[in-house]
Amino acid sequence: MLEIQHFLKKYSTGFQLEIDSLLLNEGIHLIQGQNGAGKSTLFKAIVGIQTFQGEILLDDLNLEKKPLAFRKKVNYAEAEPLYPEFLSLSELILFVAKAKEAPRDQIERLKSSFGVTEFMEQPVATYSSGMLKKSSLLLAFLGQPKLIILDEPFTTIDKSSLENLIELIKLKKTEGVNFLISSHQTEFINLISFDSVHTISKGRIQ
Repeated sequence: MLEIQHFLKKYSTGFQLEIDSLLLNEGIHLIQGQNGAGKSTLFKAIVGIQTFQGEILLDDLNLEKKPLAFRKKVNYAEAEPLYPEFLSLSELILFVAKAKEAPRDQIERLKSSFGVTEFMEQPVATYSSGMLKKSSLLLAFLGQPKLIILDEPFTTIDKSSLENLIELIKLKKTEGVNFLISSHQTEFINLISFDSVHTISKGRIQ
C-alpha cells in the first residue's frame, strides 16, 4: 500500500530523519516516538508539504512524479492544525469537499460524528484547541481517500467525539481505507487493533 525508499530529511539543527526502506500493507498502522522524534516530519513528507530526498509510493503512484493524483488519495489531520483565522469551518468544509469530491450525505454524517454544528459558522479565530482538533479530523475524512494520516488524533477532544472517531476509523478500515496514526496515549491505542507498530527514535524507524 505505502512504500518509502531511501528517505532522508535533514535540518539545519543537525537533526535528520532517515528511513532506508519501509513497506506498509493495507490496514491501520501506528507510529510512536517522543515529541520531536520526527513523526510529523514523516507525515508531512507523505502528504507532500515537506521536502525530502528519496521515494514515496502509494500503490503505483509516485509522490514526486504524480503529486496531484497522489495527494488526492491521501488525507491528513495535523496534531496542531492551523487555518486562516477569518474562515469558518463551514467554509473550510466547502473548499475541501469540492477538492475531495465529498458527497453531501458524508458531510452531514461527519458533522454529527464530531459535534461541530454549534460552532461551524464562527470564524476559526474563535475556536478552542478542541474545536480546531475536531475540525481537522472532520476534514481528514472527507472524500474517498486511500490513506488517512492522523497526527496525535486522540488529544484535546471530548469523550463522545473520541469514541466516534475510534468507531469511524474501524468502519473506514472495513471500506478499504488505510490509516497511519501517531499517538503517545496508550489508553486509547489499546482500543484499536493495529496491523503494525513502528517507533521513531534517534532519527530512525523500527
